[in-house]
Amino acid sequence: MARAGPLTLTSLALEKSLHEKFIRDEDERPNLAYDQFSSQIPLISLSGIDDECNKRKELCKRIAQACEDWGIFQVIDHGIDLKLVNDMTRLAREFFDLPDEEKLRFDMSGGRKGGFIVSSHLQGEVVQDWREIVTYFTYPIKGRDYSLWPDKPEAWRAVTETYSSQLMCLGCKLLGILSEAMGLEREALTKACLNMDQKVVVNFYPKCPQPNLTLGLKRHSDPGLITLLFQDNVGGLQATRDGGKSWITVQPVEGAFVVNLGDFAHYLSNGRFKNADHRAVVNSNTNRMSIATFQNPSPEAIVYPLKIGDDGKPIIEKPITYGEMYKRKMAKDIELAKLKKLAKEQKLQEEVVNNVEDHHLNNGKTK
Repeated sequence: MARAGPLTLTSLALEKSLHEKFIRDEDERPNLAYDQFSSQIPLISLSGIDDECNKRKELCKRIAQACEDWGIFQVIDHGIDLKLVNDMTRLAREFFDLPDEEKLRFDMSGGRKGGFIVSSHLQGEVVQDWREIVTYFTYPIKGRDYSLWPDKPEAWRAVTETYSSQLMCLGCKLLGILSEAMGLEREALTKACLNMDQKVVVNFYPKCPQPNLTLGLKRHSDPGLITLLFQDNVGGLQATRDGGKSWITVQPVEGAFVVNLGDFAHYLSNGRFKNADHRAVVNSNTNRMSIATFQNPSPEAIVYPLKIGDDGKPIIEKPITYGEMYKRKMAKDIELAKLKKLAKEQKLQEEVVNNVEDHHLNNGKTK
C-alpha cells in the first residue's frame, strides 16, 4: 500500500529508498553530478557600479554579454555584509533542524502568504521536489504578515528584515545596470515594475537516499525580473542554454551571489536577454542550503518590450499584466505535468492489455 504523503523530509532523508512522490520520469532525472563544477558562468566584480565613469560602462558590457549568453552570472564585490549573510544561513539551518511540529506551526499550505512547506506552495504538483522551504513575502513592506514568519530561532525575523533590505538595494542597482545595457534610462526597469515586489525563499535540500531519481527543484525559468541567489559551497545549481540537451553545475564561489534573469526581463528586453533555464540537483552525502531573493514587478505591471529593434517585431503579440502572465505560466506547467502523467498511465495500460493479449495468443498456440 502506498505511504501517505510526507509532511517534512526529516525522516524520509534517513530511509534507504525514495518516497514515490519524489520519483521523476526518466527524461527529467539528472545526468550530471552536483559537484561536477563548471566555470562557464561569468563571475563579475561589481566594483565601480556606483562610479559615473568608464568602469561602469565596462560593467554594463560584461553583464549584457552574460545576459545574452546565459541569462545568469555571479557577482562579487557587491556590498552585501557577509556577516549578515552568514547569520542568515546559520539561523536558517537552526530552523530546519527543529522538530517537525515546530516547523509545521508555520505550514504555508492552503494558500497562506508565507511560511514553511515541502517542495512548493503550488497546488496540483504531480511530482514533488526534494526540498523544504521557508518563504517570506518581504516587499511591499505594508504587505508583510509577521505571523507567518518563523519565530524560532529568535533572531531570525530581525536578520531577515535586514537581509531583505540590503538585497533590495543590490537588486535595484543591478536593474540600473541592466536598463543601461538595454540602451534605456537607468530607472527604466524599476519604473516598469510599478511597485517592486520581493520574496525571499530559503531552500533546504536534505541528503537524499536516491538522488539520481529526483530533483531538488525541477527545471524552470523564474517568472519575474531578477533573482539573487546565495548558495553554500556544496553545489547543486545547474543551468542549460540549449533547451536541456546539456547542463552545467554552477561553481559555488565564496561570498558570491548568482543572478538569474526571469521571464519578465526576457520579455522587456524583447528576447535579447535570456531567461535563465535552471534546476537544482541533490546528493546522498550532505545537506545543501540556498537563499533565493526574487525581485518581481507588481501584478499590475505591463509585460511588453521596452525597446524594439530595427526589425520592429515584438516577441509577444500584445501587452499583458504580470499577474495574468504569472497565472498562465503556473497553470500551463501544472497542466503539462498532468498530461504527461496521463500519457504515462495510458501507456502502462496499453502495455498491460498487450501483455494479456500476447499471453492468450501464446496459450492458444500451445493447446
